Amino acid sequence: MPSPASIRKHPLHPMFVGFPLGLWVFALVCDVVRAWSGNPVWGTVALYAVAGGIVGALLAAVPGLIDYLSIDEAEMKRIATWHMFLNLGAVIIFALNLWLRFHLAEDSKLPLLLSLCGAAIVAFGGWLGGEMVYVKGMAVEALEKVSQKKADKRTLRRAS
Repeated sequence: MPSPASIRKHPLHPMFVGFPLGLWVFALVCDVVRAWSGNPVWGTVALYAVAGGIVGALLAAVPGLIDYLSIDEAEMKRIATWHMFLNLGAVIIFALNLWLRFHLAEDSKLPLLLSLCGAAIVAFGGWLGGEMVYVKGMAVEALEKVSQKKADKRTLRRAS
């Protein structure tokens, strides 16, 4: 089943999810470096990475929701529902993480713990997204269909 949220058959949701995933993992790395080195600059960098990840996640959620609403197969819908709730939970955790960074003492370890929890949840949510695409074939044009299109184009060229 093709993705309704796509440009020229390229689904938008997987294009956008790299930003929040990368930023949130980077925030976790910055929090670890902050805890290890004691350098507060890393906490500031993590704050911006968390905030950017939230913005990116909300942008990725729009085509994700469009794709979700187009699913009609029960097993795929179940996996997609878990994927959605886990990733929404991660957004909530990172939003709390961001808010707490403005209200806790600078040396608090709670943002590090929240970054770790959020990254773990988003990793499992991403694994479910991979399950839908790479195992179940969601939004992947069937190989046979692609091969047939190529064969049809070759036939048209020979006939010309």
